[in-house]
Amino acid sequence: MKNLFRILVSLLPWPIRKFFLIHLYGFEIHPSASIGWAWVFPKKLRMGPGSRIDHGTVIKGVDEVVLEENASIGRLNWITGEPLNSKSFSYNMNRRPKLVLKRESAITNRHLIDCTDTIKIREYSIVAGFRSQLLTHSIDLHKSVQDCRPIEIGAYCFVGTGVIVLGGSRLPDYCVLGAGSLLNHFQEETYSLYAGVPAKPIKKLDPHLEFFHRNKGYVS
Repeated sequence: MKNLFRILVSLLPWPIRKFFLIHLYGFEIHPSASIGWAWVFPKKLRMGPGSRIDHGTVIKGVDEVVLEENASIGRLNWITGEPLNSKSFSYNMNRRPKLVLKRESAITNRHLIDCTDTIKIREYSIVAGFRSQLLTHSIDLHKSVQDCRPIEIGAYCFVGTGVIVLGGSRLPDYCVLGAGSLLNHFQEETYSLYAGVPAKPIKKLDPHLEFFHRNKGYVS
């Protein structure tokens, strides 16, 4: 019955749907924010000015989703998590099933985002292209338990198409993750191109690149 009601809410015109999402679900949605024809039902949702979630995106099983000013999630993304009371991850009681997009950051289209633990995408960064996977959980083979670790994408980063980013990884500020790469470690070198399987810093980037100094998230 709960899912049937959510289907009905999801089909309403946006002004009416926004009213239900705010007053029935307690979501915080700025008047200039918008959600397309999408299934967006985390426990908590906060959308800042100009933020948006596009058609066909699914967000479920996540405790909290935050989109700051002008942050965006594109079409047909699959964003899931495991609630804190899940028995599968009782080994890790410190995790937070949360997705945070800081101001002017973006996830484009058709990506798989696993928020069993926190994923943070910092200011002016773009998860670009298609078919990338950000996976916070896996099996700890030493302990034979389900475990998870957070992921962070730094500020002013470009994440290329078709990449895999695993739990415990960090892409530093002002970096590029090359298409098809596997990021599986906490990295620290800024202004670098990371590429390969696993991804390593293979080239320094010019700090004066216009991409690192723009004041809008999307590149037109």
